[in-house]
Amino acid sequence: MRVTFCGVRGSVATPFADQIRYGGNTSCVALSRPGEPPDLLLDAGTGLRAAADLLDGQPFDGTILLTHLHPDHIQGLPFFRSADGGRMRVHLPDQGDPYEVLGRAFGPPLFPLTLERLRGDWSFDVLEEGPHTFGAWSVLALDLPHGGGRTLGYRVEHGGHSLAYVTDHCPTLLGPGPDGLGDRHENALRLADGVDLLIHDAHLTGAEVPDRAYLGHAAVEYAARLAEQAGARRLALFHHDPGRTDEQVDAIVAELSTTVPFFAAAEGLTVDLADA
Repeated sequence: MRVTFCGVRGSVATPFADQIRYGGNTSCVALSRPGEPPDLLLDAGTGLRAAADLLDGQPFDGTILLTHLHPDHIQGLPFFRSADGGRMRVHLPDQGDPYEVLGRAFGPPLFPLTLERLRGDWSFDVLEEGPHTFGAWSVLALDLPHGGGRTLGYRVEHGGHSLAYVTDHCPTLLGPGPDGLGDRHENALRLADGVDLLIHDAHLTGAEVPDRAYLGHAAVEYAARLAEQAGARRLALFHHDPGRTDEQVDAIVAELSTTVPFFAAAEGLTVDLADA
């Protein structure tokens, strides 16, 4: 399984000089199998535009799984150039008719195009909790606490390798947990159990949680403790705060202590799980 980070920033795109190294595009992760182009995309933030670069000019034929419908996770949909001539099957957490719910963000007066006018062959379907199959990918979808609408986390498996995608995760909504950083709750642990790579919300630091957890995110220290408890083999810190510079992300990485090998996700980084 090949994992490519196409957008790793949280909340809003940040095209600033002091954030270029980790990248300013919002959430999108592309998954592919050996020798194949990506055919499973996790979220569709502005990083979706970068995902098109992985297709060598060919149209996309596959699945896009949305964790939730906040703008930083859907803004790339109308700008995905690989959609022209492609076949996009978009799945989103069940909150009513998907065309009506997602369509609130697209269409006049907020946007010039409706979903029906996007180029390419698009379909939009709801997704409930539980196991699913999308092509060659086995996916477990489970609800996560985030706020402001329903949010799903995903566990993806193929060829004996596994990945958990736990972004926009606010564990303090379920209680303070053992250290005030939030509850290590059942769904998060199930998704991350023994995975080769856990991609986890690291929007905050522990010191920021008291004043900023209301934004709906987790602390980097929480991500580390969850990875340890779940037995994840590797941790990717994801959904970087839009105000965080490259040097500040570097400092967070330098100061974090955990028994699980980890790194801060950067736009354009590719990880082959067979080599993890």
